[in-house]
Amino acid sequence: MKIRCIFAVCLVLAATCVSSAKSEETEYYAVFMDGKKIGHAIRSRVTAAEKVTTNQEVSIQVNRADVPTKVVTTETSIETTDGKPLGFKVVQNSGGAAVSISGTVDAQWIMDVTATSMGREQKKTTGWPSGALMDEGLRLLQLEKGLKEGLEYDVKIFNPGGLQAIEAKIHIGPKQNVDLLGRVAALTEVKTIVKTPEGGEISSTNYVDKDLCMQKSVMPMMGTQQMEMIACTKEFALSENDVLELVDKMFLASPEPLNNIESAKSAAYYLKPSGQSTKLMIPSSDNQSVEQLKEGGVIVTVRPADAPAGAKFPYEGKDGNTLEAMKPTRFVQSDYNEIIELAKRAVGETKDAAEAVKKIESFVSGYIENKSLSVGYASAAEVAASKAGDCTEFAVLTAAMCRAVGIPARMVTGLVYTKTFGNKENVFGGHAWVEAYVGDKWIGLDATRAPKGFDAGHIALAIGNGEPADFLNLAATLGQFKIDKVVIDTGKTQDPNL
Repeated sequence: MKIRCIFAVCLVLAATCVSSAKSEETEYYAVFMDGKKIGHAIRSRVTAAEKVTTNQEVSIQVNRADVPTKVVTTETSIETTDGKPLGFKVVQNSGGAAVSISGTVDAQWIMDVTATSMGREQKKTTGWPSGALMDEGLRLLQLEKGLKEGLEYDVKIFNPGGLQAIEAKIHIGPKQNVDLLGRVAALTEVKTIVKTPEGGEISSTNYVDKDLCMQKSVMPMMGTQQMEMIACTKEFALSENDVLELVDKMFLASPEPLNNIESAKSAAYYLKPSGQSTKLMIPSSDNQSVEQLKEGGVIVTVRPADAPAGAKFPYEGKDGNTLEAMKPTRFVQSDYNEIIELAKRAVGETKDAAEAVKKIESFVSGYIENKSLSVGYASAAEVAASKAGDCTEFAVLTAAMCRAVGIPARMVTGLVYTKTFGNKENVFGGHAWVEAYVGDKWIGLDATRAPKGFDAGHIALAIGNGEPADFLNLAATLGQFKIDKVVIDTGKTQDPNL
């Protein structure tokens, strides 16, 4: 399971600087997690020719099972001096070729967008999400609202990855003394609370000076962990990073060994929140039902859906969400020739959708030869070329190949049970897999575990296209609960005399 998406969320949540007296300014930040420096962030803002260009770079490096993983995300926004969007660009490099998305916005609020991966482009034209603000627009709004304690207001933040508006609430807190790497400053607390698609919330806390320039940002990650961005000198921000092993933080203990979970008919997981005020927002699907308990916990019952036989493809329905899961994206390039060719090789002459998705699952399982943790997050086209990666690479290639033959598919992230991983036993670890639409059901596929594939040991926490905003719920939920009890239905009738 990757953390790139969670780090990208931090970039969205961070505040901008309101120091309007300067035509050019640059701030440097050190990025910390678990008390260790793991990277840096750089923000620059330039005003020229009645345009404001804001550039943000976040570079982070962590270890995953002793394998270094580096992720660099650069985001640029171009706006008028009164905050109207003119253009944007996001580039993400996670060890392989960079994936980017850029766009321009005309006077009629129409976006012309280009996504680039492996040197090839995907183009689309769409409308600007109503009310969405980029950096300068948000800066001007914050300047207008001020820093009066107790003030609260709603905003919509433009997410270039998903070409959508993220709804958020900003709350102004008290002024307090904040430690900035040994330097103490009187700063105002500003909380940004983002709504996740599943109805949950994820919050970051920024500490800003009188000019609303961020000096420190704190965001909870995986329950007990926090990621911090602290203003510092250029030299320290760009200095050598510490070594942080992340894999251990991505596991959750099982209350008991789950023997033969791969063949179970269903499994009911009793999830207990780690805090009294924590409200768990877990998605439901054809493979998973969710029951809210009065005390705040939930019962997640995972019952893998059976693919109906005789369903044909390509999909010819009209459901909007299902049609969306047919489209190529910058990470799921189902329209690339090499992806189409791989999908045709996998599917062969079959006309049955259930058989086709299982063939794709099996094909991807054998196609990715280098099960590498060093890949930060690769697109389907990159995986097709490199044949390397871990669960997210298996998932993104599976989803792209399904879409390439006309079968809707979406990516799922969450937890999966494993008996052993390194020195750990009977744990749930961060994982990614796919749901493909067959007939009238979303069917689970897990190429990392083929031929058995998806089973009742999978707990979904977020569903989407693989864009950072799709995984807001994962960032908000992971680490916020423990598994109190598991009830497994083997599908076998028990002898009442036993």
